[in-house]
Formats: sequence, structure tokens, C-alpha cells
Amino acid sequence: MALANNLTAILNLLALLCSIPITASGIWLASKPDNECVNLLRWPVVVLGVLILVVSACGFIGAYQYKETLLAVYLCCMAILIGLLLVVLIFAFVVTRPDGSYQVPGRGYKEYRLEGFSNWLRENVVDSKNWGKIRACLADTNVCPKLSQQFITADQFFSSSSITPLQSGCCKPPTACGYNFVNPTLWQNPTNMAADADCYLWNNDQSQLCYNCNSCKAGLLGNLRKDWRKANLILIITVVVLIWVYVIACCAFRNAQTEDLFRKYKQGWV
Repeated sequence: MALANNLTAILNLLALLCSIPITASGIWLASKPDNECVNLLRWPVVVLGVLILVVSACGFIGAYQYKETLLAVYLCCMAILIGLLLVVLIFAFVVTRPDGSYQVPGRGYKEYRLEGFSNWLRENVVDSKNWGKIRACLADTNVCPKLSQQFITADQFFSSSSITPLQSGCCKPPTACGYNFVNPTLWQNPTNMAADADCYLWNNDQSQLCYNCNSCKAGLLGNLRKDWRKANLILIITVVVLIWVYVIACCAFRNAQTEDLFRKYKQGWV
């Protein structure tokens, strides 16, 4: 019985450690400068990570002090949390699967079309109801101003692959418009305004730029997709470890109960 409980305590400690990368992934998503204007799909991961931490701590205490009721509650709660985490992962994977990016000839960066992303993201992240606040928030960040510090010449800018989706969509006009480069956030003399509706929305006012453009909305979704894909890799590995730990913990708990019943049965016949 003691051996089984000690094993369960060790497994709960591993589960507790697994909550750290989950919480860290959520905090990383929440603190990304390019995505600080969007709160969607970030805080649920932090909340789940904290809940797994608390439940694992309860399970560790229950195993260490031989509290079977607390262990049973731990196993039940952990099953629910793992299920919720799987739901969040699958949902995030599905809604971020479509990629609205396309390669532009002669450019190191990509540009983005709003139609290329999932309907859910378009309707719940960059719809007209939310975009006003997001747009005002983007204008207050240094996402676009820092481009002028990084790139001086047109060749440097056009050949760069480090430009983020958000910068590509919000800080410059679409390439198809034919604007001439002055600096990364200042463009003049377009040659093909009819190529895209966003061509008419571009404004050299640094508080305007292309923040009202569909390309900016697409760039924001491109950033969100890129960051979630990175976080998903960590979360998937962590969930696999959590499931493995949970299954072994269930077996250890069941064996401990069986040993306890067998011990009581033998004592009854002595």
C-alpha cells in the first residue's frame, strides 16, 4: 500500500511539473507584443495550467498522507482537466489550420488574404464589433514604428524574411498597389490602385497606415496562427506525458485499493 502511494505521489509530482509548460505557454501567448491586442484563446490555457497545478498538488498531498478520498477526487478532476485541455488543443488546431498567406515575387516576406483564414477566426476575432478596439490598440504599439529602425533601404526591407504577418499586413500597403518605397511605413505614388480595395485605405499618417485594411486583419490572424502553432507543439507533448502519468496513477490507485482489500480479507480470516 505504501509503495503504491509513494508511486502515486511521484506521478502527481510529475503532473505538477507538467502544469508548468502549459501555464508558461499561455503566459507566452498572452505576453507576445504583436498579439497583445487580442485576448482570445490565450487565457484558457493559463487557467487550465493553474488548475492542473492545484489538482496535482492535492493529489500529491493525498498520496503522501494516504488520503484515498482526496486521491479519488484528484483522479476525477484530472480526467476532466485533461479532457478540457484536449478540447482546447483540437479546437485551436482546427480554427488555425487554414493559412491565408501567399508568396509575393521579389519579396522575402509573405502577404495575407483575410478569406484564407477560418470563418470562426474572421467572425470572432476581426469582425467589425471587435476591430475598432483592436485597431486602436495596434496604433498604440511599436509594431510598425520599429520597422523604420530595422530597415533603411528598400532592398533591405524587400529581402527580409523576419517581417511578421502583422507588420506585413498593417504597416505597409499591399504590393499589388504599386506604391513606391520611401521607408517601411511611408509609401508614395501608387501605380495600380484598382488592384486591391486596401490600396485606397492606405494612409501615410502613422496613426492610420493600413490599420483599417483587410490585409491588417489577415496579418493579425496570421500572427495568431503562427504563435498558436508553436504553442501547440509544447502543449501536445505535455498532454501526452500527462495522459501517461494519469494512466499509471490510476493503475497504482487501483492496485493500492486491491492490496488493501486483500489485506483486510486476510486479517478477517486470521
